[in-house]
Amino acid sequence: MNYLHLLTAALALAHTSMVPVPALAQALTVEPVATPAPAGAIPLETGGVLDMPAESWFLLNGRATVRNVSFATLTPVLPPKGKATGAAMIVAPGGGFVMESIDAEAMKPARWLADHGIAAFVLKYRLDATPADMDAFKQAALARFAAAMAAGAKGGADIRSPAAALADAQAAMRLVRARAAEWGIDPKRVGYLGFSAGAIMGLDVVKAASPGTTPDLLAAIYPSMATTGVAGNAPPLFVAVASDDELFGQQGYGLPDSWRRAKKPVELHVYEHGGHGFGFDGKPGTTSTGWTNALQGWLDAHGWLNR
Repeated sequence: MNYLHLLTAALALAHTSMVPVPALAQALTVEPVATPAPAGAIPLETGGVLDMPAESWFLLNGRATVRNVSFATLTPVLPPKGKATGAAMIVAPGGGFVMESIDAEAMKPARWLADHGIAAFVLKYRLDATPADMDAFKQAALARFAAAMAAGAKGGADIRSPAAALADAQAAMRLVRARAAEWGIDPKRVGYLGFSAGAIMGLDVVKAASPGTTPDLLAAIYPSMATTGVAGNAPPLFVAVASDDELFGQQGYGLPDSWRRAKKPVELHVYEHGGHGFGFDGKPGTTSTGWTNALQGWLDAHGWLNR
Protein backbone atom coordinates (compact mmCIF):
# COMPACT_ATOMS: atom_id res chain seq x y z
CA MET A 1 0.00 0.00 0.00
CA ASN A 2 1.22 3.54 -0.68
CA TYR A 3 1.12 4.75 2.93
CA LEU A 4 3.03 7.98 2.19
CA HIS A 5 0.40 10.48 3.37
CA LEU A 6 -0.90 8.33 6.20
CA LEU A 7 2.52 7.40 7.58
CA THR A 8 3.84 10.96 7.31
CA ALA A 9 0.92 12.23 9.38
CA ALA A 10 1.13 9.31 11.79
CA LEU A 11 4.86 9.93 12.23
CA ALA A 12 4.17 13.51 13.30
CA LEU A 13 1.50 12.32 15.70
CA ALA A 14 3.73 9.60 17.13
CA HIS A 15 6.59 11.98 17.87
CA THR A 16 4.76 14.95 19.33
CA SER A 17 1.69 15.58 21.40
CA MET A 18 1.54 19.13 20.02
CA VAL A 19 -0.09 18.08 16.74
CA PRO A 20 -3.79 17.26 17.21
CA VAL A 21 -5.24 14.27 15.40
CA PRO A 22 -8.05 16.25 13.70
CA ALA A 23 -5.55 18.68 12.17
CA LEU A 24 -3.46 15.86 10.75
CA ALA A 25 -6.54 14.07 9.48
CA GLN A 26 -7.58 17.15 7.52
CA ALA A 27 -4.19 17.11 5.80
CA LEU A 28 -4.77 13.62 4.37
CA THR A 29 -5.96 13.42 0.78
CA VAL A 30 -8.87 10.97 0.78
CA GLU A 31 -11.43 10.98 -2.03
CA PRO A 32 -14.58 8.85 -1.71
CA VAL A 33 -15.47 6.82 -4.81
CA ALA A 34 -18.38 4.62 -5.81
CA THR A 35 -18.26 0.96 -4.82
CA PRO A 36 -17.05 -0.96 -7.90
CA ALA A 37 -18.94 -3.89 -9.41
CA PRO A 38 -17.86 -7.27 -7.95
CA ALA A 39 -16.44 -8.41 -11.33
CA GLY A 40 -16.21 -12.13 -10.63
CA ALA A 41 -15.71 -11.93 -6.87
CA ILE A 42 -16.53 -15.21 -5.11
CA PRO A 43 -18.08 -14.99 -1.61
CA LEU A 44 -16.07 -16.97 0.92
CA GLU A 45 -19.11 -17.67 3.11
CA THR A 46 -17.15 -17.07 6.32
CA GLY A 47 -19.89 -14.93 7.86
CA GLY A 48 -20.28 -11.22 8.45
CA VAL A 49 -19.23 -8.66 11.03
CA LEU A 50 -21.91 -7.42 13.41
CA ASP A 51 -22.61 -3.69 13.57
CA MET A 52 -20.22 -2.96 10.71
CA PRO A 53 -20.92 0.30 8.82
CA ALA A 54 -21.47 -0.03 5.07
CA GLU A 55 -18.45 -1.00 2.99
CA SER A 56 -16.76 2.16 1.72
CA TRP A 57 -14.30 2.73 -1.14
CA PHE A 58 -11.98 5.71 -1.49
CA LEU A 59 -8.73 6.88 -3.05
CA LEU A 60 -5.83 7.20 -0.60
CA ASN A 61 -2.99 9.05 -2.26
CA GLY A 62 -4.70 8.23 -5.56
CA ARG A 63 -4.88 4.47 -4.87
CA ALA A 64 -8.14 2.51 -4.66
CA THR A 65 -8.72 1.42 -1.05
CA VAL A 66 -11.62 -0.20 0.81
CA ARG A 67 -12.69 -0.16 4.46
CA ASN A 68 -15.44 -1.67 6.62
CA VAL A 69 -15.37 -4.98 4.79
CA SER A 70 -17.99 -7.19 6.43
CA PHE A 71 -18.06 -10.11 3.98
CA ALA A 72 -14.94 -11.69 2.50
CA THR A 73 -14.52 -12.43 -1.20
CA LEU A 74 -11.94 -13.97 -3.52
CA THR A 75 -11.48 -12.56 -7.04
CA PRO A 76 -9.70 -14.71 -9.67
CA VAL A 77 -7.22 -13.03 -12.01
CA LEU A 78 -6.33 -15.85 -14.39
CA PRO A 79 -3.55 -16.09 -16.97
CA PRO A 80 -4.24 -16.95 -20.62
CA LYS A 81 -4.64 -20.73 -20.98
CA GLY A 82 -1.62 -21.03 -23.23
CA LYS A 83 0.52 -19.23 -20.67
CA ALA A 84 -0.72 -20.82 -17.45
CA THR A 85 1.87 -22.76 -15.45
CA GLY A 86 -0.63 -24.49 -13.15
CA ALA A 87 0.60 -22.55 -10.12
CA ALA A 88 -1.64 -20.22 -8.09
CA MET A 89 -1.19 -17.47 -5.51
CA ILE A 90 -3.54 -15.90 -2.99
CA VAL A 91 -2.84 -12.13 -2.87
CA ALA A 92 -3.66 -10.32 0.39
CA PRO A 93 -3.23 -6.53 0.66
CA GLY A 94 -2.28 -4.56 3.76
CA GLY A 95 -3.83 -1.66 5.63
CA GLY A 96 -3.48 -2.24 9.36
CA PHE A 97 -6.71 -4.28 9.43
CA VAL A 98 -8.74 -1.06 9.09
CA MET A 99 -8.51 -0.81 5.28
CA GLU A 100 -7.15 -2.70 2.28
CA SER A 101 -5.04 -1.29 -0.54
CA ILE A 102 -6.81 -3.12 -3.36
CA ASP A 103 -4.99 -1.33 -6.17
CA ALA A 104 -1.31 -1.18 -5.18
CA GLU A 105 -1.14 -4.36 -3.09
CA ALA A 106 -3.73 -6.65 -4.69
CA MET A 107 -4.89 -6.08 -8.25
CA LYS A 108 -1.53 -4.83 -9.54
CA PRO A 109 0.49 -7.80 -8.22
CA ALA A 110 -2.33 -10.16 -9.26
CA ARG A 111 -2.13 -8.95 -12.86
CA TRP A 112 1.66 -9.28 -12.73
CA LEU A 113 1.38 -12.87 -11.52
CA ALA A 114 -1.14 -13.69 -14.26
CA ASP A 115 1.19 -12.17 -16.86
CA HIS A 116 3.81 -14.64 -15.62
CA GLY A 117 1.44 -17.61 -15.92
CA ILE A 118 0.41 -17.84 -12.26
CA ALA A 119 -3.29 -17.80 -11.42
CA ALA A 120 -3.87 -15.05 -8.85
CA PHE A 121 -6.74 -14.74 -6.38
CA VAL A 122 -7.27 -11.39 -4.68
CA LEU A 123 -8.47 -11.79 -1.10
CA LYS A 124 -10.72 -9.06 0.27
CA TYR A 125 -10.87 -10.05 3.93
CA ARG A 126 -13.01 -8.86 6.83
CA LEU A 127 -11.74 -5.79 8.68
CA ASP A 128 -12.07 -4.07 12.03
CA ALA A 129 -14.94 -1.58 11.98
CA THR A 130 -14.16 2.13 11.53
CA PRO A 131 -16.49 5.16 11.77
CA ALA A 132 -18.76 5.70 8.78
CA ASP A 133 -17.87 9.42 8.70
CA MET A 134 -14.73 9.92 6.59
CA ASP A 135 -13.11 12.50 8.87
CA ALA A 136 -13.70 10.27 11.89
CA PHE A 137 -12.24 7.34 9.94
CA LYS A 138 -9.09 9.30 9.10
CA GLN A 139 -8.63 10.16 12.76
CA ALA A 140 -9.11 6.52 13.80
CA ALA A 141 -6.68 5.25 11.14
CA LEU A 142 -4.08 7.87 12.10
CA ALA A 143 -4.34 6.94 15.76
CA ARG A 144 -3.85 3.25 14.98
CA PHE A 145 -0.82 3.82 12.77
CA ALA A 146 0.68 6.34 15.17
CA ALA A 147 0.45 3.81 18.01
CA ALA A 148 2.07 1.16 15.82
CA MET A 149 4.86 3.54 14.81
CA ALA A 150 5.50 4.56 18.40
CA ALA A 151 5.82 0.87 19.28
CA GLY A 152 7.98 0.32 16.21
CA ALA A 153 10.43 2.98 17.31
CA LYS A 154 10.89 1.07 20.57
CA GLY A 155 11.64 -2.25 18.95
CA GLY A 156 8.82 -3.13 16.58
CA ALA A 157 5.05 -3.00 16.45
CA ASP A 158 3.15 -6.07 17.65
CA ILE A 159 0.36 -6.47 15.10
CA ARG A 160 -1.63 -9.69 15.01
CA SER A 161 -4.30 -11.05 12.70
CA PRO A 162 -7.90 -10.64 13.91
CA ALA A 163 -9.68 -13.98 14.08
CA ALA A 164 -12.05 -13.08 11.24
CA ALA A 165 -9.27 -12.07 8.85
CA LEU A 166 -7.27 -15.21 9.64
CA ALA A 167 -10.33 -17.38 8.99
CA ASP A 168 -10.80 -15.65 5.63
CA ALA A 169 -7.22 -16.39 4.58
CA GLN A 170 -7.62 -20.03 5.56
CA ALA A 171 -10.92 -20.27 3.67
CA ALA A 172 -9.28 -18.78 0.59
CA MET A 173 -6.58 -21.44 0.61
CA ARG A 174 -9.18 -24.21 0.95
CA LEU A 175 -11.37 -22.80 -1.81
CA VAL A 176 -8.59 -22.56 -4.39
CA ARG A 177 -7.48 -26.11 -3.70
CA ALA A 178 -11.06 -27.40 -3.75
CA ARG A 179 -11.70 -25.85 -7.17
CA ALA A 180 -8.20 -26.38 -8.56
CA ALA A 181 -9.37 -28.58 -11.46
CA GLU A 182 -11.86 -25.91 -12.56
CA TRP A 183 -9.08 -23.33 -12.86
CA GLY A 184 -6.38 -25.67 -14.21
CA ILE A 185 -4.35 -25.43 -11.00
CA ASP A 186 -2.09 -27.97 -9.34
CA PRO A 187 -3.45 -28.15 -5.74
CA LYS A 188 0.13 -28.76 -4.56
CA ARG A 189 1.27 -25.43 -6.02
CA VAL A 190 -0.94 -22.91 -4.24
CA GLY A 191 1.02 -20.08 -2.64
CA TYR A 192 0.36 -16.90 -0.73
CA LEU A 193 1.62 -13.35 -1.33
CA GLY A 194 0.84 -10.82 1.40
CA PHE A 195 1.72 -7.20 2.09
CA SER A 196 2.03 -5.80 5.63
CA ALA A 197 -1.15 -6.90 7.44
CA GLY A 198 -1.78 -9.35 4.60
CA ALA A 199 1.70 -10.78 5.15
CA ILE A 200 1.08 -11.12 8.88
CA MET A 201 -2.07 -13.10 8.04
CA GLY A 202 -0.05 -15.44 5.82
CA LEU A 203 2.45 -16.07 8.59
CA ASP A 204 -0.39 -16.77 11.01
CA VAL A 205 -1.96 -19.21 8.54
CA VAL A 206 1.30 -21.16 8.47
CA LYS A 207 1.65 -21.02 12.25
CA ALA A 208 -1.92 -22.27 12.77
CA ALA A 209 -1.23 -25.24 10.47
CA SER A 210 -4.92 -25.97 9.95
CA PRO A 211 -5.44 -28.88 7.48
CA GLY A 212 -5.60 -27.81 3.85
CA THR A 213 -4.61 -24.20 4.49
CA THR A 214 -0.80 -24.13 4.53
CA PRO A 215 0.51 -22.50 1.33
CA ASP A 216 3.17 -24.25 -0.73
CA LEU A 217 5.16 -21.01 -1.00
CA LEU A 218 4.86 -17.89 1.16
CA ALA A 219 5.97 -14.41 0.09
CA ALA A 220 5.80 -11.81 2.89
CA ILE A 221 6.33 -8.18 1.86
CA TYR A 222 7.20 -5.80 4.73
CA PRO A 223 5.79 -8.15 7.39
CA SER A 224 6.44 -8.17 11.10
CA MET A 225 10.06 -9.27 11.46
CA ALA A 226 9.69 -10.62 14.99
CA THR A 227 10.78 -14.11 15.93
CA THR A 228 7.94 -16.57 15.46
CA GLY A 229 7.04 -20.21 15.81
CA VAL A 230 7.49 -22.26 12.65
CA ALA A 231 5.21 -25.19 11.90
CA GLY A 232 6.74 -28.47 10.83
CA ASN A 233 5.19 -28.19 7.37
CA ALA A 234 6.13 -24.53 6.88
CA PRO A 235 6.76 -23.68 3.20
CA PRO A 236 9.72 -21.87 1.65
CA LEU A 237 9.59 -18.20 2.68
CA PHE A 238 10.45 -15.05 0.70
CA VAL A 239 10.77 -11.78 2.64
CA ALA A 240 11.22 -8.25 1.25
CA VAL A 241 11.54 -5.32 3.66
CA ALA A 242 13.23 -1.92 3.93
CA SER A 243 15.72 -1.31 6.72
CA ASP A 244 14.03 2.04 7.43
CA ASP A 245 10.57 0.46 7.82
CA GLU A 246 8.72 2.66 10.31
CA LEU A 247 6.79 -0.23 11.85
CA PHE A 248 9.13 -3.21 11.81
CA GLY A 249 12.60 -1.82 11.08
CA GLN A 250 13.77 -2.10 14.71
CA GLN A 251 12.83 -5.77 15.12
CA GLY A 252 15.98 -7.17 13.53
CA TYR A 253 15.60 -10.33 11.46
CA GLY A 254 13.86 -12.72 13.82
CA LEU A 255 11.37 -13.88 11.19
CA PRO A 256 13.80 -15.25 8.59
CA ASP A 257 16.07 -16.51 11.36
CA SER A 258 13.12 -18.48 12.77
CA TRP A 259 12.78 -20.22 9.38
CA ARG A 260 16.54 -20.81 9.21
CA ARG A 261 16.67 -22.32 12.69
CA ALA A 262 13.77 -24.59 11.77
CA LYS A 263 15.83 -25.69 8.74
CA LYS A 264 13.20 -24.36 6.33
CA PRO A 265 14.09 -22.62 3.05
CA VAL A 266 14.13 -18.83 3.37
CA GLU A 267 15.19 -15.91 1.18
CA LEU A 268 15.56 -12.39 2.59
CA HIS A 269 15.86 -9.09 0.70
CA VAL A 270 16.54 -5.97 2.76
CA TYR A 271 16.51 -2.61 0.99
CA GLU A 272 18.38 0.35 2.45
CA HIS A 273 15.48 2.72 1.88
CA GLY A 274 11.80 2.30 1.10
CA GLY A 275 10.00 2.69 4.40
CA HIS A 276 6.85 0.78 5.18
CA GLY A 277 4.36 0.21 2.38
CA PHE A 278 6.54 0.70 -0.69
CA GLY A 279 3.94 -1.24 -2.65
CA PHE A 280 4.24 -3.29 -5.79
CA ASP A 281 6.33 -0.66 -7.62
CA GLY A 282 8.70 0.07 -4.73
CA LYS A 283 9.57 3.56 -3.53
CA PRO A 284 10.89 5.71 -6.41
CA GLY A 285 14.56 6.56 -6.13
CA THR A 286 15.38 3.54 -3.95
CA THR A 287 16.49 -0.01 -4.65
CA SER A 288 13.16 -1.27 -3.33
CA THR A 289 11.90 -0.81 -6.90
CA GLY A 290 13.71 -4.07 -7.72
CA TRP A 291 11.93 -6.32 -5.27
CA THR A 292 9.60 -7.83 -7.90
CA ASN A 293 12.65 -8.92 -9.93
CA ALA A 294 13.85 -10.78 -6.84
CA LEU A 295 10.41 -12.34 -6.40
CA GLN A 296 10.35 -13.45 -10.01
CA GLY A 297 13.74 -15.11 -9.61
CA TRP A 298 12.56 -16.90 -6.46
CA LEU A 299 9.38 -18.14 -8.14
CA ASP A 300 11.43 -19.33 -11.10
CA ALA A 301 13.88 -21.13 -8.82
CA HIS A 302 10.94 -23.07 -7.35
CA GLY A 303 9.63 -23.97 -10.79
CA TRP A 304 6.46 -21.89 -10.59
CA LEU A 305 7.09 -20.11 -13.88
CA ASN A 306 7.27 -23.41 -15.79
CA ARG A 307 4.29 -25.34 -17.08
